Amino acid sequence: MSLADKIFIDMCQDIIDNGTSTEGEKVRPHWEDGTSAYTIKKFGVVNRYDLSKEFPAITLRKTAIKSCTDEMLWIWQQKSNNIHDLHSHVWDEWADENGSIGKAYGYQMGVKHQYKEGMMDQVDRVIYDLKNNPFSRRIMTNIYVHQDLHEMNLYPCAYSMTFNVTQKPGHDKLILNAILNQRSQDILTANNWNVCQYAVLVHMLAQVCDMEVGELVHVIADAHIYDRHIPLVKELISRETHPAPTFWLNPEIKDFYQFTRNDVRLDNYVTGPQITNIPVAV
Repeated sequence: MSLADKIFIDMCQDIIDNGTSTEGEKVRPHWEDGTSAYTIKKFGVVNRYDLSKEFPAITLRKTAIKSCTDEMLWIWQQKSNNIHDLHSHVWDEWADENGSIGKAYGYQMGVKHQYKEGMMDQVDRVIYDLKNNPFSRRIMTNIYVHQDLHEMNLYPCAYSMTFNVTQKPGHDKLILNAILNQRSQDILTANNWNVCQYAVLVHMLAQVCDMEVGELVHVIADAHIYDRHIPLVKELISRETHPAPTFWLNPEIKDFYQFTRNDVRLDNYVTGPQITNIPVAV
């Protein structure tokens, strides 16, 4: 069993056993048939992943590492808000007739701001600080911009990353740690997808800034399982588990903007079968 498997199984079981239900309450999401999509949820879930020990991909089912990396790079590297720049179709339902999701996600990452050092967007600011002022306690991003919410087709779920650098006594290389803040998460469809893509981000930033990876802490304000997902989750967490895979990142890349989805790979990744036809609440 991987450490990610244990964290995922324990979290899901805790939500099922101890979560609270939204059934009968006013909720925004609905199923394709128009029925309200209720959840069972836990508030304030915090999961810690030590990236120096293993890559946090669950083995209960396969997490598509290239696809989730592609989405992360779409936001953080391309700074795009158009689904035509993506290889997957995860975002299709949120796009308008031109493919835009409005002023959300990548759009916010591309907005330049005035700093003492000049005009930079949030990603470039993070890289600048990691290289020039790594022990700053101000290295973070935030894409939940209230003044633009009315022009976003979907409010950001994973909305903030805070980076913090540490150093072990006697070690030359610095260690890059990060906190991912998420206001809401559909556990079945998105949990390990988000964990893996932001673990990849930490690996990429550590490599281009000549650091080692440390911890990724994932904070979820509303960790929920949809009512129609509960049987699927119960079956999923009862499956056989396997050792964690080995993560490979192209060591030749030293510029964050040169990475592609083909520069990541999971070796020796043994998993259970994929769950197909998962109903998605919108």
